[in-house]
Amino acid sequence: METQMINLSIPKQLLKILDLQAKKEIKTRSEVLRDAVRFYVNQQNILDQVFEFGDKTAKRMKIKEDDIEKIVDDYRKGK
Repeated sequence: METQMINLSIPKQLLKILDLQAKKEIKTRSEVLRDAVRFYVNQQNILDQVFEFGDKTAKRMKIKEDDIEKIVDDYRKGK
């Protein structure tokens, strides 16, 4: 895998946390940061899929954004 070096500024306290995590996992800072970026991107992709599913379902059921709060409230009240 070809790599690209980047510069990253983070608060000192976060760097300490990063170093502790790297030590705990017996990894380098770079490895932990790569894992964190992969995790973040994966979570964002999952959220995108959830929202896309919600949008498609709302369109199919002809639910408008203004209706959602009432639907959720009714569901919570057991209606």
